[in-house]
Order: sequence, then C-alpha cells, then structure tokens
Amino acid sequence: MTALIALIRKDLILFLVDRRALLLNLVMPILLGAFFGFVTGGKDTKDAAKIEIAVISQDNHVISQKILKGLKDEPTLLVKELPLEEAKALVLKGKLNMAVLIPERFGEHAGGALFGGKEKPELAIFYDPSQTAVLAMVKGMLTQQVMQSVSAEMFNGKSGSNFVDQTLQDLEEVDMSNKGAGELHDFLGSLKKFQLSQQAGKDVGAASSSAVANANAGLSMPFVTKDQVMTAGDPITNKYNGYAHSFAGMSVQFILFMAIDAGIGILLARRQGLWSRLLAAPVGLNTVLIARALSCALIACFLMCFIFLVAVLVFKVQIAGSLPGFIAVVISFSLMAASFGLLIAAFGKTPEAARGISVFATLIMVMLSGAWMPSFMFPQWLQTATLVVPTRWAVDGLDAMTWRGLGLDAALPAVGVQLAFTVFFGVIALWRFRRG
Repeated sequence: MTALIALIRKDLILFLVDRRALLLNLVMPILLGAFFGFVTGGKDTKDAAKIEIAVISQDNHVISQKILKGLKDEPTLLVKELPLEEAKALVLKGKLNMAVLIPERFGEHAGGALFGGKEKPELAIFYDPSQTAVLAMVKGMLTQQVMQSVSAEMFNGKSGSNFVDQTLQDLEEVDMSNKGAGELHDFLGSLKKFQLSQQAGKDVGAASSSAVANANAGLSMPFVTKDQVMTAGDPITNKYNGYAHSFAGMSVQFILFMAIDAGIGILLARRQGLWSRLLAAPVGLNTVLIARALSCALIACFLMCFIFLVAVLVFKVQIAGSLPGFIAVVISFSLMAASFGLLIAAFGKTPEAARGISVFATLIMVMLSGAWMPSFMFPQWLQTATLVVPTRWAVDGLDAMTWRGLGLDAALPAVGVQLAFTVFFGVIALWRFRRG
C-alpha cells in the first residue's frame, strides 16, 4: 500500500510541475466551452439568428408585392431584393441560405389557380444543399404568405373581382348542366355577392375598422403554438444553458487528451529504460499499473471539477439535477479515461505512432458523443451506433445532471456503462502488459 501511494504521489507531482500541460488542460476546455456555449445560445434568452434569403421579384402584381412584404415582415427572415444572377452566386458561395424567384405574372396565375383549377405557377427556389433544414422552414413561411396574399386579393381585391367577373362570364358560355361547372358558378356567384357587400361596407363606412381589416387579411393559420421548454423542475427558473452542454463536451475531450499523455508517458518511460528499473524494484506490475490508473483518474477528477467550477461561477451553469449523480458520472468517466490511457500504453509500440492513432480515436469518440454537433443531426443508424461509445454516455450523463435537471436514476446508466468500459479496457491492458 505504501508503494502504491508513493507511485500515485509521484505522478501527481509530475503533473503539477508541468505547468504548460497543466495550463493547457485547464484553460483550453474552458475557452472552447465558452466559445461553443456562446454560439449555441449561451444562458440568456437571445433573439434567434435570422435566416438570410434573397427574393427576386419579376412581377408587379399586387399579390406578388404582398408576398414580398409579408416575407420582409417575418421576424425570423432577413430578406434582400437582388438581381437573379447575383442572388444565385451568393447562394452558391454560401453567403445566402437561399433565393426565391417570383416570376412574371405569378400573381395573376396564382389567383386563377386558387379557384379556377388553372395550371399552378412555379416559384423557383435556389438553396444551399447544406441548408436543407432551413429550406423546409422557409418553404413553410412562403406557403403561409402566398396563401394569405392570394386569398386576400381574390376575396377582396380588384384583381379578384375582375377574375370572378371573367370566370362567371366564361361559365355562362358553357353547358350549365355540367355538374362541376354549375357548382363553380354557384360558388363564384356567392363570392361575388360577398365582394359587393364588402365594397359597399367600405364605401358607406358601415363596416367597422376591425371587420374590414379581418376581411382584407385573407386566409391565415387557424391556430397558434404555445412553446414550452422541457426541463426538469421549474421551467421559469431552470432554463436551458448552452454553456452546460459545451463544457461537458470540451471537458470530456481534453481529459481524454490528458489520458493519452499518461499512456504516452508509459511508452516514453519504456524507451528510456525507466519502466524496467521500476519493475526491477520490489513492486509488482499490478501495483504499478493500478497506481498509474488511479493517479490519472485523480487528475481527471480534479480537471473536471475545476472546469465545472468555472462554468458554475462564471457562466452560471447549474447542477440542476442530482449532485451525487453528477459526482458519480465524473468519477466513472475519470476511471474510464484512465483505463483508456493504459490501453494506449499497452498496445502502443512507439510514442509517436500511439499518439497519432489515439488522438484520431479520441476525436472520433468525441464527435460521436454529440460534443461538437447535436447527435440528432446524425442519421438514425448512427445515433443508435453511438450507444456503444463511452463518451456518448459521459456527455449524456453530464447533461442530465446539469441543464436537464434529472435525478440520480438518470445518472446510473451512464455510470454503469462507463464502469463497464473501465473494466473492459483495464482487463485488456493488463493482459497485454503481461504478454509483453
């Protein structure tokens, strides 16, 4: 036991003496966590970034102009009126999310297609293929504006009145025994009476201002949404803090880098002959490996606690869930990282080769954990595959104990999986060391 404590103490002193490594492992995750947390929303409620689009209007019809105005009034859009070729070039370069072309006579043809069953005009949309999610959102807003503008003009506008007159005249010339033509004639006749009553109300001032406004509004969405954030506890006080997730991801990444350095340290000791001299002393291989793993785990716990202490004090991150659960996740991840470092040392032939491969493996694990980009953006099969990656459980466990505000039961799966990986990596590493 005395030898084990001495070895752990030696590793801790060596880590604290290396000020450059200490500064890197403490400062870099905090800086990157702060950056990613800021760009993903931070703590305070902010206005969402607007979607920049271009609208090329080649039509002077009142419907097209209403559509353009409606898009400009959308709070989530930043609309620029540009020439077609310039707009397409900006989308191609990634400077704009998309461009919408309103062609000539679009308003006239859209009005005719609403009632008359005529050919539907096309709205050309030029979009960045990396912005497919944005495309769906803009198409939804565009649909709303087109329907509202077209219906408002067709029910109450001058062009709508002219269209109804012309269509009724055309229907008078066809065989009214045709059921479809007769029904359309009756419908448009009723619409014409509505238009005349609205116009009469405007002329004599009989209609109230609110009634006129509603009549001129056209068809609109018959519902509104009530958005509520889903977090445990009080949704008013326990708001989402983007820094919590970013600090979880960056701390996991840099602690794994620290574990890599611990494993590389063993390979360097082998190269320099220090490992052989250490094993020549009255200290068993198991004691040396356990001491290295425990010292690495202690350093990882210290780093994680310090990083989250800064997150709590400076960036207002809250351990909104179970504090024992948070501690359990931190300890289990620290042990897993330590065993990962031993695995690197066990299979690494040279420090240089082992560093390159282990850094690549670490970056892949961190990426699959959802630390860089949300895991919901992955294909479904990949989301399922990431469940075999220990870092995914570490990040999810830290999220559950911080901004999600969940209880200890939510931490237990993450703790269990990481402890299982700790045993798995440790057993393989010990087997490999004994063979070597």
